[in-house]
Amino acid sequence: MKSLLKKLIPKNLLLLYHKCWAILANYRYGFPSNKLIVIGVTGTNGKSTTSNLIARVLEETGAKVGLMTTVNFKIADKEWINDTHKTMQGRLTLQKMLKQMVKAGCKYAVIETSSEGIMQNRNWGINYDMAVFTNLTPEHIEAHGSFENYKKAKGLLFSGLGKYPKKIIGGQEILKTLAVNLDDQHWQYYFSFPADKKYGYGISFISKLPDAQLVLAGDLNLQVKGSFFRVGTEDIKTKLIGRFNVYNCLAAICVGLQFGLNLNQCKQALAKVTGVPGRMETIDEGQDFSVLVDYAHDPVSFDNLFKTIKMFPKNRVIHVFGSAGGVRDHAKRPLLGRISGEQVDISIITDEDSYDEPTSKILNEIAAGAISAGKIEGQNLFKITDRREGIKYACQIAQPGDLVLITGKGTEQSIKSNGQEYPWDDRNVTREILRTFNKAS
Repeated sequence: MKSLLKKLIPKNLLLLYHKCWAILANYRYGFPSNKLIVIGVTGTNGKSTTSNLIARVLEETGAKVGLMTTVNFKIADKEWINDTHKTMQGRLTLQKMLKQMVKAGCKYAVIETSSEGIMQNRNWGINYDMAVFTNLTPEHIEAHGSFENYKKAKGLLFSGLGKYPKKIIGGQEILKTLAVNLDDQHWQYYFSFPADKKYGYGISFISKLPDAQLVLAGDLNLQVKGSFFRVGTEDIKTKLIGRFNVYNCLAAICVGLQFGLNLNQCKQALAKVTGVPGRMETIDEGQDFSVLVDYAHDPVSFDNLFKTIKMFPKNRVIHVFGSAGGVRDHAKRPLLGRISGEQVDISIITDEDSYDEPTSKILNEIAAGAISAGKIEGQNLFKITDRREGIKYACQIAQPGDLVLITGKGTEQSIKSNGQEYPWDDRNVTREILRTFNKAS
């Protein structure tokens, strides 16, 4: 019914409706963002990890931090998994949580800010102090109408910096600041927005930017046990693996430097982070093969993930994955199938969140890409509609030393199929299956 109403109501009227709710929410909770230093993180990939790293770095100042991401929520010392199936919360919930952060004595709020959230005016009234851009690749094109619209929606976070007055918090004026990944091909667009201070971060960037403070990584050493790199004179190590996580760390360093930390303090904060739930998370129930759960759900995150797992000691790779239904990006389905087909030994295609779209249709579209990469159905390509059964089959056929890779949902706490929603957590389901195998043996 909800999706039908969205189709029937004119888009402009729907956006006005969203904005009215945002205005109401701000007045209901007293514009709480004016009492916090607010950092918004946007981009296609890496937002949740970057937001978590920023929160950890800011806690190194001794201040209390609030956090809202796809993965988790945090208000001062209380932290819990995001079970809403939303990256950016609805207007009332968002403002209510900001109000709770103020009451809990938080100085900072870190908000993963999605393009769809911006498009739907969920961010209306939030006085952002710093905007962070991770990267941009095609995603949610159906929702925005075009890649250019998608790009510009994220740009509204940056253009909004100058629309609100600078705050005075703790007797100090808070400058409007931006931080941009200079290795992304769209960096100039986001860097061009006016701000009191600008940071640029990257690994490959070699040009000079006289109007920005650069945070550049060198001497990269990427290993299974972690990532090592140098910024300035500091050698930094993190337990997070992969080149993409170096970018996430660099973004967090930019925020830390802006709010009073030095490089050594940022280094110490990053070294304490052991991981982010549902992001390259190991599931170990004593089995003789490895299991990883990750949120990767688009072609770029697939590429990054497969480049990273090449470092892992392993025999075969068995990949369990799917693609979202509904109004989500249909064009990426065969691409995901092709990438998996090229990179792994066995591809198991299953439900992710089909919503009200036939699951079999989605699986067939993904399978077409895997077949184009040489996979043969029934031999090294399997379509298993039920996600639990897909994971179970992967674990059944796994041999000692294999790697079972489960992607697409991460920490999401439900699965939506056939117009219904069921409780779900890839990590818990996998643990249950592995424990059943252990008992049987």
